[in-house]
Amino acid sequence: MPLGITRWLGLASCLLLSSCLAIIKPIHHFSAKNAGPAPDYADSTTWAALPGHYTAAQLRPPGLPRPAPTPADTVADVFYVHPTTYFWRLGYWNAPMRLKRLRRYTARTCLRNQASLFYDVGRLYAPRYRQATLYSFFAPKDPGSQPALDLAYADVKASFQYYLAHYNHGRPFILASHSQGTTHAQRLLHELVDDNPQLRKQLIAAYLVGRNVKPNEYQYLPALRDSLQTGGIIGWNTATRGTDFAPYHGLLVTNPLTWTLDSAAAPASLNRGGVPLTFKRIDAHLTAAQIHRGLLWADGQHPPGYRHLHVPGKKDLSASYHIVDYNLFYLNVRQNARARVRAWQLNPH
Repeated sequence: MPLGITRWLGLASCLLLSSCLAIIKPIHHFSAKNAGPAPDYADSTTWAALPGHYTAAQLRPPGLPRPAPTPADTVADVFYVHPTTYFWRLGYWNAPMRLKRLRRYTARTCLRNQASLFYDVGRLYAPRYRQATLYSFFAPKDPGSQPALDLAYADVKASFQYYLAHYNHGRPFILASHSQGTTHAQRLLHELVDDNPQLRKQLIAAYLVGRNVKPNEYQYLPALRDSLQTGGIIGWNTATRGTDFAPYHGLLVTNPLTWTLDSAAAPASLNRGGVPLTFKRIDAHLTAAQIHRGLLWADGQHPPGYRHLHVPGKKDLSASYHIVDYNLFYLNVRQNARARVRAWQLNPH
């Protein structure tokens, strides 16, 4: 198994014990200075994916054809915000942009396993940003956690504003994210899109996966109720069938096999194919899916490569598939993003 995946899964195992949080707790108090200078998004190196430049999102699991270096025939854009990949205890609450090994790690995990499914859906934009340490999410009451998340969000917001001003040119767009990325994308929609009629018109869909999003999160952006509806939000948090977690009751859950919001079970036969973290194969009919009280239930038995992430101090959520929220339904999400682009073309808002 690749070293990066091993490290990620090893961390997940470590987090079984809340005492292991000390391993990822920043050594120093929060200071914006320690994060280094803010990125200049006019510089192409501040983007993990940018049309015309190679990105790991161009990679494909065996069986899928490689896309063109820059999809030329698409009418849409995709703006992708990656999840947390900063675990190392370097003393910083936010990852400085200069960390080259972090760039490589983000590419071979998030860009490959998540952003790749959107690559040939539209022109892909994925900003690098001074992400908050993973510790910020496990210790929200620590005085450094919210300032670290605010600093990370400021970068994401700046990148989106630069994208709108210099790259978008009025094109429809998909917003896609996971985990910490969804925390920032969720806020981005609140501050820049929900109250903006023009951007609402351009929004095809927002895939807000792996965080706490409510069905009525926004005033004007509804939870999408079928596979072709546009102009709203989609989201889920995956766990093993039978799991119940009270804090998630009432959260938005979209079933990625049916793209509906009801609790009817969707059989594994509807699963076009999952892709394991190793990215070495496509597993057809990988898992069924069913919505249950704020969670998306998936089958508990899979081939190797789909691992749980146990959350310290949260025994009721002992079987989370957070790491593979996208991987379990890889081909379904890919196909649905394409379908929504076509639906938007036929009926712009």
